[in-house]
Amino acid sequence: MNNMSRIEITFQQLKQQGKKALIPFITAGDPAPRHTVKLMRKLVEAGADIIELGVPFSDPMADGPTIQRASERALQHGVGLRDVLAMVAEFRKRNKTTPVVLMGYANPIEAMGQETFAAAAETAGVDGVLTVDYPPEESVEWAACLERHAIDPIFLLSPTTPQARVEQVAKLARGFIYYVSLKGVTGAASLDLGEVAAKIPQIQAAANLPVGVGFGIRDNETARRMAQIADAVVIGSRIVQEVESSTVKTLPANIYNLVYGFRQAIDGA
Repeated sequence: MNNMSRIEITFQQLKQQGKKALIPFITAGDPAPRHTVKLMRKLVEAGADIIELGVPFSDPMADGPTIQRASERALQHGVGLRDVLAMVAEFRKRNKTTPVVLMGYANPIEAMGQETFAAAAETAGVDGVLTVDYPPEESVEWAACLERHAIDPIFLLSPTTPQARVEQVAKLARGFIYYVSLKGVTGAASLDLGEVAAKIPQIQAAANLPVGVGFGIRDNETARRMAQIADAVVIGSRIVQEVESSTVKTLPANIYNLVYGFRQAIDGA
């Protein structure tokens, strides 16, 4: 791919400005489908650089209870992968620059067919896809399929990832690498910043890509400290919690204020 992806462009611009990327996560269709595109726009207004959009799935094994419940709420409205792509297409009508990364599981993609999905995602304006349960060792074809459609394959690494797998991911990954900062599911506690700080340079050296850190970032102070060591800060459960606890009326302002607070903290770093 000789053209730079929206994700690459975003990271390059941030680097020139001496800033770090803020990547908030919401689940598509939560609390109801009509809110998703409005919330995506709200995230951008509040300072999001890249949006991570969760594809609802019935068995999200990498996610903690907060994001599991968000998936359940979206599935109650019948939100499937094609609906998520339609939401991205709707968002793209007014926003041509903010990258959108889909995060989800293999099942819905397999059901649609990898090639069909990748083509539809490209048409909708998706920039990256992170599929939690495609192991990198078996993802050569998958990564090539996404790249044919100008989509960055995004992979997860964790504190327990062996070096051989880090190198495998380094070969396939584009856009950025998502580093899971702790052992456990999304929204878990106990972050070891020292461990993260030691690991990130190793990943950057292997992959020559920006590294975003997620899982366990729940407050401005943690976000600020993470921004000092990572290229991007990914925040999911804390935002989804806000979606869950807000009324339809307070939702836009609550999400804006929360994400704006994270933005200020990260820029303060």
